[in-house]
Amino acid sequence: MNLLNVQNLCKTYGSGEVRVDALRNVSFAMDKGEFAAVIGESGSGKSTLLNCIGALDVPTSGKVYVDGLDLFSMKEEKRTIYRRRNIGFVFQSFQLVAELTVEQNIMFPLLLDYRKPEQEYLEEILEVLGLWDRRRHLPGQLSGGQQQRVAIGRALITRPKLILADEPTGNLDSKSSQDVIDLLMQASRRYQQTILMITHNQNLAASADRVMRVSDGILTDLGGNANEKLS
Repeated sequence: MNLLNVQNLCKTYGSGEVRVDALRNVSFAMDKGEFAAVIGESGSGKSTLLNCIGALDVPTSGKVYVDGLDLFSMKEEKRTIYRRRNIGFVFQSFQLVAELTVEQNIMFPLLLDYRKPEQEYLEEILEVLGLWDRRRHLPGQLSGGQQQRVAIGRALITRPKLILADEPTGNLDSKSSQDVIDLLMQASRRYQQTILMITHNQNLAASADRVMRVSDGILTDLGGNANEKLS
């Protein structure tokens, strides 16, 4: 069974002359452990797509299934709890809490849910992300690339079924960008995370198992062999 199944997703803003069809009957599925990238011009609808899949926004019509569960058949409170426990987010702006250490920022989603972190898993994440020596540091003492690693750790700590990354390298230099993509790929392989990443960088997108393009709200699946498809 697919981990993520998106069926005929539509999102419309406004009406009449100011109507904007941000998503037009978008359908696709992803397997467990798959790492896919979505590319598209600014305003093409790719961020709207990610927000609807992550239940941060409500589609006008269509279905989003995560591990067989229809997100929008749930009441809002139940959907919020499900999202917090099963979907991890990595944003372009790192959105770290300045007063918390690296370790505390990673644990933060669990603490919000009144759960204690599994210490062994926390330590493994710190090691895998190369943050062990920085675990007591505050975000302001880290480079941009290190801060984004903390954000990835925060997304991993709840062992989510799905990770959504919205332009995760947008504020990073080219080396840090590639490092972040490599870490996301490693998370996909090591923890069998299903990862959907939005990026404007076609070179980085080509690292994914599969690439999709959104243009004027319409999604086209470019499939694998991304280097050939994007050239």
